[in-house]
Amino acid sequence: MSVAPAEVTRPEVVEQVENPWITIVWNDPVNLMSYVTYVFMEYFRYPREKAERLMMDVHEKGRAVVSSGTREAMERDVTAMHGYGLWATLQKDD
Repeated sequence: MSVAPAEVTRPEVVEQVENPWITIVWNDPVNLMSYVTYVFMEYFRYPREKAERLMMDVHEKGRAVVSSGTREAMERDVTAMHGYGLWATLQKDD
């Protein structure tokens, strides 16, 4: 006699990021604008135009959102930005 159910149904798991996390790079008085552009091109592989636009947001607005995704991915990006000497944080996007 078997007590196991004839069929086990499992709900489909669909991984969606409802509220992705974002990486923010903040302005600082240390790094040159050309260096910040270089970092965005080197790490994120952004084309020069996008890297310069983000760098100008950092410079003029004091911050720029440079990436979005899962918390783990944004933690990696923040750690990488710190490795380049940039001031970066992550937060949940609303």
